Amino acid sequence: MNEMWLWLEENQGILAMYAVRFAIGLAILLGGFILSGIISRSMIKRLDKSKIDNAVVSFLAGIVRAIIVAAAIMMALSHVGIQTTSFIAILGAMGLAIGLSLQGSLANFASGVLIMIYRPFKSGDYVEAGGVAGTVIGIELFTTILKTPDSKKVVVPNSQITSNPITNYSEHPTRRVDMVIGVSYSADLKKTKEVLMGVLNDDPRVLKEPEPRVSVNELADSSVNFIVRPWVNSEDYWPFYWDTMENIKLKLDEAGIGIPFPQMDVHLHQGGSDEGPLRIASTVSPSAGSDADKQHANHG
Repeated sequence: MNEMWLWLEENQGILAMYAVRFAIGLAILLGGFILSGIISRSMIKRLDKSKIDNAVVSFLAGIVRAIIVAAAIMMALSHVGIQTTSFIAILGAMGLAIGLSLQGSLANFASGVLIMIYRPFKSGDYVEAGGVAGTVIGIELFTTILKTPDSKKVVVPNSQITSNPITNYSEHPTRRVDMVIGVSYSADLKKTKEVLMGVLNDDPRVLKEPEPRVSVNELADSSVNFIVRPWVNSEDYWPFYWDTMENIKLKLDEAGIGIPFPQMDVHLHQGGSDEGPLRIASTVSPSAGSDADKQHANHG
């Protein structure tokens, strides 16, 4: 017993130092737990305002909390005097190995988080993303699910979506319809313009603002091309497009305005003598139709 008291008296300075270190380490650990709770709760409140899925919010908050707690534990152990260098090296090697083996999944996960935070589209929007066009029916952490116009289910990796341009056709309430109508060079341009504008004015789906536009756009090889650009509500885009193309053809026919189409001229050449060979030469005139200059996917 006397020897123990003697040892305590001789080493009381060292014991006091380790006691202080232990107390500080414990304070760091408790502070880390408290700080992680405060930050995770604040993060949940901010993400909830962004209308992100609750499962994603909880998952992200859990990750942040775990990182803060792990950092606090390492700091506390280091302050007490426990060497954590080798431990950190082992954890780093394990993390690197796991990251390399799951790099595709991690990229999809990170992209899914970005999609849910920045929300370039939402469920129900018609988009063109990752090389696929369709209606969004689900946004998950690793994939986005689209339904194509012909009712196919397409699962697109999120990394493929964020690494390519995203076109959201449902983002705005109105869209401009772009059509190119070619008429014959013999057609009366003023009359043609009146007919095209009349088709637009007779359709109640055409918005007054912005005003529809009909103008000569190109003097092509065998036709005069008009651009027809009305604005409609987004949900009326394709029904209006199809109806208008049909109405334009009918109205141009009624007005006697021709729409050029591909033609072939056949020329017969007789040889110089009566028994000379008969030669046939043909030429094809350039085509010019009234189809729209760009065909979009049917998502009606």
